[in-house]
Amino acid sequence: MTLLEAVDVRKRYGNVVALDGVTLAVAAGEFVSIIGPNGAGKTTLVNLLSGQSAPSSGAVRFKGRDVGGVGPVRLARLGMARAFQLVHVFPALTVGETIAVAVVSRLGRGRRWLAALAHDRAVWEEVAEVAEIFGLGGALGRPARTLPQGDKKLLDVASAFALRPELILLDEPTSGVSTADKHAIMEVLVGAARRVGVKAIVQVEHDMDIVFGYSDRIVALQQGRVLADGPPASILADESVLAAVVGRPPAGAGRVR
Repeated sequence: MTLLEAVDVRKRYGNVVALDGVTLAVAAGEFVSIIGPNGAGKTTLVNLLSGQSAPSSGAVRFKGRDVGGVGPVRLARLGMARAFQLVHVFPALTVGETIAVAVVSRLGRGRRWLAALAHDRAVWEEVAEVAEIFGLGGALGRPARTLPQGDKKLLDVASAFALRPELILLDEPTSGVSTADKHAIMEVLVGAARRVGVKAIVQVEHDMDIVFGYSDRIVALQQGRVLADGPPASILADESVLAAVVGRPPAGAGRVR
């Protein structure tokens, strides 16, 4: 079952062509990584897939519905979420309050101040459940800005998971995190996805060890076009693709998850 697809998508900014005829599809059960050198169009593509902007031409569909430019709030209601880094948006909130923002949004209670939710048992039970899944259960009252970088990343993702999406989009989920913490974060993320019923994950990630260690499929972009689309083994076997988008084979290639 195809959940998300881009069909012959193009995106122009004046005379600059950021994406030039990109077509891809994401099915239920897939973990898809989008890779490419700087300027390849990765962020532009994720912005289109997440409804933050509309394509200049072509179509973006989620569960068969055209969602080009609908915005992340409406898309979240349809079942797609993007990690939105609330730690940076609301630095004064606690870990619990940060997750609660997403829960409140999903429940349609966004017009109520968090203070008014102090006695809303349903919201806080769900906050506690999500926090526990991501190993943040003991930090609910802690200011989010004081978390270690790895835990901030987990909190960002936990907030997106609190929207209960069918598909989640992750933009550099391990950036700024120590090498020792990256695989731990990914193990938690993948385990959480299975536990809460997320059907598919799409990530943009520059760390090739993470990409080749966790992806079912890899989409390689170059100059706004799809250079390759296939399982990790086929990407590894194509030296021209590796040279264009990676530069060298990843040290952890072939890692079994």
